[in-house]
Amino acid sequence: MTFDRQALGFGYGQHAAFASDPWATRGRLHAEAGSPTRSDFQRDRDRIVHTTAFRRLKHKTQVFIAADGDHYRTRLTHTIEVAQIARALARALKLDEDLAEGVALVHDFGHTPFGHTGEDALHEVLEPYGGFDHNAQSLRIVTKLERRYAEFDGLNLTWESLEGLVKHNGPLMTAAGEGTRGPVPQPILDYCAIHDLELASFASLEAQVAAIADDIAYNTHDIDDGLRAGYLTFPMLEEVPFLARLMREVHDRYPGLESSRFTHEIMRRQITAMVEDVIGVAQARLREIRPQSVGEVRQAGRVIATFSEEMSETDRQIKHLLMTRIYRHPEVMRVRQGAASIVTDLYRAFMADPLLMKEHYWIDQIVGMSEPARARHVGDYLAGMTDTFAISAHRRLFDHTPDLR
Repeated sequence: MTFDRQALGFGYGQHAAFASDPWATRGRLHAEAGSPTRSDFQRDRDRIVHTTAFRRLKHKTQVFIAADGDHYRTRLTHTIEVAQIARALARALKLDEDLAEGVALVHDFGHTPFGHTGEDALHEVLEPYGGFDHNAQSLRIVTKLERRYAEFDGLNLTWESLEGLVKHNGPLMTAAGEGTRGPVPQPILDYCAIHDLELASFASLEAQVAAIADDIAYNTHDIDDGLRAGYLTFPMLEEVPFLARLMREVHDRYPGLESSRFTHEIMRRQITAMVEDVIGVAQARLREIRPQSVGEVRQAGRVIATFSEEMSETDRQIKHLLMTRIYRHPEVMRVRQGAASIVTDLYRAFMADPLLMKEHYWIDQIVGMSEPARARHVGDYLAGMTDTFAISAHRRLFDHTPDLR
């Protein structure tokens, strides 16, 4: 069966001048022939979705571990929500939706089991060897650790997707080569030595909308999950004037609404308000900067897709509410302590006897490696674990495993 390539639809309308052009990508580290039916950004997105790293997000903690209940967000459902918001922002600003979605889908690949607790524990034990950074780990996964293709390790994503993964939160270096948020993680520097991602510039606008979509998603769904867990109450939400106003609007329009519907009505209004705020700010900054290419976006010297000053203050207040009422809740801290000990125990066990990592790709080579190289491989193995696999591995190796319920 043959088809008319010129008649194919690629799922989007006209792009703005400052959007990333899927037909003019800077290419891949390993040259590949193009696809007749998909743009390079669509292929990136599809490769990301089909990875084992993406599937593992299903059983990785967002805030509440799987044992707490089936209805809480996992790292996978969080990622899907981020991608949905990123795509909506990209569509509104006439960007490449596939690139924005791909960056959103890959942005949390490097997260460990047990969320930020696992990351903190892994960073502590790996500190003598350069530490652990989930963003750098995401890059390692898509450039080295995924083993799917016959001709290369990783996914061989386009330069634009890799740039978005690494720089979606802004430049990592100043023009003078200093780290903007401390030292640049070595895995990122190592990769840039062979495929320069231009760490001193801002990322594309597609990557920027993926980054702000992350904030919008977790600011909203962590409130939803906190209410479900009982760590938050509706009176607590009134500590944030923005949320208090939304609750009054819902109550006035739907008096006597059951709590589950009341919660959803608040959350959908919160997402809408934040998305519309970002669109308004981005449009205003684009009118000021007047970029005529994605290169001019990268050299604009500031973030374009972000919150207004008023919404930034709301964002700060919501994060403070989540930190004090949920993330530092005594019960959450108890679970975090147990989760951290699981990660630390496993690291020490695998360093002492690497052959315990039966499923590790480099199991036949790891015994003879130097200590720093072995530590990095142990970190890769641990970071790839799901919550359930880490708990199971700990029970297999130790007499007592902390109760995370």
